[in-house]
Amino acid sequence: MRESLTLGVLGGMGPAATLDFLAKLQAYTPAERDQDHIRVLVDINPKVPDRNTPGSGAGPVLAEMAGALAGAGADVLAIACNTAHAHADLIQRASGLPLIDMIATGARAARESGAMRAGVLGTKGGIRLYREYLAAQAMGIVVLEPERQEAFMQVLYRIKGGDLGKEVRREMKGFAEHLVKQGAEVVVAGCTEVPLVLSQEDLRVDMVDPGDLLARRCVAVCLGYEPLPQALSA
Repeated sequence: MRESLTLGVLGGMGPAATLDFLAKLQAYTPAERDQDHIRVLVDINPKVPDRNTPGSGAGPVLAEMAGALAGAGADVLAIACNTAHAHADLIQRASGLPLIDMIATGARAARESGAMRAGVLGTKGGIRLYREYLAAQAMGIVVLEPERQEAFMQVLYRIKGGDLGKEVRREMKGFAEHLVKQGAEVVVAGCTEVPLVLSQEDLRVDMVDPGDLLARRCVAVCLGYEPLPQALSA
């Protein structure tokens, strides 16, 4: 068996979601000893400007992080944040490394569920990305109305602040149920904080957790079970 690849993770957006992603990486790796696990280089950087604020300057910061991970020895990258994928091209060109795309992974899983309309719980930036990727899968998208989207963002920031209590869980379940009532046949957790308070057991339709699927793909790519994505040219 060839030596496994080293994974570089751009994280900290937010920290709890990154730790959840790293725990899934460890759980999904077939290992009998320490040395069987993949090497992971992680930049948990909560100082990245808010990805939800236009012109915040998040792109250059993420590009710098990616370049540093490449310099430290990463072979392939993953971003533990849906919205940050808006800067995926910049990140790849700055690092020269391929990226295992979480948005593409989530959209493909939504299509494979057999659904034709996916409800997406995410930031405005994340929703824009999923709209594009779901359209490429010949799928429609269902999103929250503006007022509910604002309420969703307030709950999201409460989760980022460490609130994982019953009220937050109840509200997140309500947002998901509303998408289903509006015609969603599958619900995509389009923000990495969503699965911290929402699970498949809360829904009567399939739930896609792109972060969970990304962790599985990262393990598969690094262990050689799945081909390495093609890197963008500089």
